[in-house]
Amino acid sequence: MRVALAGGGTAGHIEPALSLADALRRIDPDTEILCLGTERGLETRLVPMRGYELSLIPAVPLPRRLTPQLLSVPGKLAGALSAAGEQLDKLQADVLVGFGGYVATPGYLAARRRKLPIVVHEANPLPGLANRLGARLTPHVFTGHPHTQIRNGRFIGIPLRGQITSLDRLAMGDKARTYFGLRQDLPTLLIFGGSQGAQRVNEAAFAARNAFRNAGVQVLHVVGPKNADEPQDLTQDGVPYVAVPYVDRMDMAYAAADMAMCRSGAMTCAELTAVGLPGAFVPLAIGNGEQTMNAEPIVKAGGGVMVDNAELSPEWIARQLIPLLTDTDRIVSMSEAASRMGRRDADMELAREVMAIARGDKPTPDMPLPDDDGYEDYYDDGKDAR
Repeated sequence: MRVALAGGGTAGHIEPALSLADALRRIDPDTEILCLGTERGLETRLVPMRGYELSLIPAVPLPRRLTPQLLSVPGKLAGALSAAGEQLDKLQADVLVGFGGYVATPGYLAARRRKLPIVVHEANPLPGLANRLGARLTPHVFTGHPHTQIRNGRFIGIPLRGQITSLDRLAMGDKARTYFGLRQDLPTLLIFGGSQGAQRVNEAAFAARNAFRNAGVQVLHVVGPKNADEPQDLTQDGVPYVAVPYVDRMDMAYAAADMAMCRSGAMTCAELTAVGLPGAFVPLAIGNGEQTMNAEPIVKAGGGVMVDNAELSPEWIARQLIPLLTDTDRIVSMSEAASRMGRRDADMELAREVMAIARGDKPTPDMPLPDDDGYEDYYDDGKDAR
């Protein structure tokens, strides 16, 4: 079987695609996989690192709203569509699976012109433009959030790395704490932002160091590579506070922790619930409230708490978070609640769906292809392609 994956730009698009690729290979090691991407995304680094072939096509950024820039989209898209089509023909693809981002739109349209089955996966509660277009071209649409509103959508969860889905956090706890230089006998808070860190989270955490020490709460703080070059041991009075630029083994970081304080991107929420780690979520205050929407079901189920970015402070940490961390019964209850929200098998479930669709077990009905000059019909509600 030959599968083309179209998802690029951010890790939120790329990591689920690569997790699907891993699952497809677990089912059938002979599966041929080609990743489509653009030179401006993280896929240029992440895809080769995971051992998959990457073909680059021109990026076609879509305007956030109706502007004169929109008039240039059809021409640019035609070139990207042609390049995507060449790669699909070269692979002799049996199916195209799109995850959003700049590369997905030409991928969807090129596949539809070739009458290839199309599968769409949308990780976010608010779908991006590319995936909303893709959902018009296929009935095979899967979502990573239970309340995503997208045509033909069916909740399946977000495909995650096997390193995460296979993690036994409790069994690995002692080893993980030793790995990071932490004590075995203290409650542990993991703090991290996005791939580059989160300024507000970092500042509040550092300002609360005395409160952590006084309460006997140890901290593993991933500050982001732009904020530090080397790990720092800020331990005081025997209570560890370990600050590191980045962590290659997030599975070990999750295993070391009793709770995380972090942003609430779709991937972060999916990983925390998959491993049963409660979260103190600090949604990034941009866009249309997507990060708040990601965390809300977890908080409602009892698997986390949430604080607005503007309200996060050392005082909130001292009065709200630390008492929670030091309440063992509450932490255990929250861990169980988070775990009930998790989906560890989304990668394999999606892989089985993709294979069935590619084989024709779930045929795609004939659906109209948009006219070359009609792309703007799909870009009319003022949201960017993610």
